[in-house]
Amino acid sequence: MRQFLYRVSSALARFMYGRNGTDQLNMALLCAYLAALVLAALLGRISPVRVLLEAVTVALAVLVLFRTFSRNLSKRRAENERFLAWWRPVKQRITGARQRRRDKDHKYFTCKNCKTICRVPTGKGKIEITCPKCGGKIIGKS
Repeated sequence: MRQFLYRVSSALARFMYGRNGTDQLNMALLCAYLAALVLAALLGRISPVRVLLEAVTVALAVLVLFRTFSRNLSKRRAENERFLAWWRPVKQRITGARQRRRDKDHKYFTCKNCKTICRVPTGKGKIEITCPKCGGKIIGKS
């Protein structure tokens, strides 16, 4: 049995040699596929919406498989880089907001001029903050 599994894994490795495999864009497409699949199952009997969602799930599945087995590595890498250029700032905003919500020792203010986030300790009462980036004034209660 062990020999058989080794031969199968070796054959799979030889087959995938020179192919794109999975990357961050493929994982995002796979998550979108699963979300559309669950949404289609939940909507049940609403036929026009369900038909549209099923078409989207099929298209996403085909796209994931196409990108996984593609041998055009330069195009797939370029697609992934474009996706990451869009995704990294979104992910940083999400993680930053999560960390700010968890921080109970500081209050965060956003400058109206330059959108810089300024952090001050809580419990200081009504304060006036000078933005370190643009010099704008922020008045608020910490």
